[in-house]
Amino acid sequence: MPESRRIVACVAVLLACASCQETRTSTESSTSLTSSSTADFRDTFSVDRKILGPTGSSTYFSLVPGTVRVYRDDEEQVTITVLDETRLVDGVTTRVIEERELADGKLAEVSRNFFAIDGSTGDVYYFGEEVDIYKGGKIANHGGAWLSGVDGARFGLIMPGHPVVGDRHYQEIAPDVAMDRAEIVSLDERIETPAGVFEHCLHVRETSPLEKGVSDKWYAPGIGLIRDEDCALVSR
Repeated sequence: MPESRRIVACVAVLLACASCQETRTSTESSTSLTSSSTADFRDTFSVDRKILGPTGSSTYFSLVPGTVRVYRDDEEQVTITVLDETRLVDGVTTRVIEERELADGKLAEVSRNFFAIDGSTGDVYYFGEEVDIYKGGKIANHGGAWLSGVDGARFGLIMPGHPVVGDRHYQEIAPDVAMDRAEIVSLDERIETPAGVFEHCLHVRETSPLEKGVSDKWYAPGIGLIRDEDCALVSR
């Protein structure tokens, strides 16, 4: 994901997504990373691509078209929308989720993220994103863009259908571009946001071998992403 976000992906809202945050201190597909620093994060996902689809939802992540979530902190606003649009990526029909980020009221980034769900498990996989970074009202670059099946990139697991505390997995596998990974920290936290108070929330901690820092996200059952660091849900 682009360095200006670390959300989406996993949307999820949803989602889901990477955004609005501050950094703190074949029918089967498999990947293999050999670095000792990444060995304890799952990077192999054996799944029959034929059963992956663009529509559905699990406890913490929705691919239902028309779903919209708005997040805000003191400087940024992020709007995540599940579009009524699909995209074929690496042989799989994926759902398109758009993220629009405003910084100080000005358009900073627009991304189109590609997800597919395994209806039998609820696992949601991330197949890449197209990214437009704006400077002065114009597209300046496409930093962080990647697609599964292109230049050695492979899809990752953005959200397990049944998270287990301690599980660690890659969300993105695009060497030298996007290598976000997640650890399930908790399944029962209480989170307050401008949109309400949510119980029994999932806490996910994200890192990347490509950069320093840690980011924390929280997801509410039946809602999806409700907080990404200081960027909290304000409308749903």
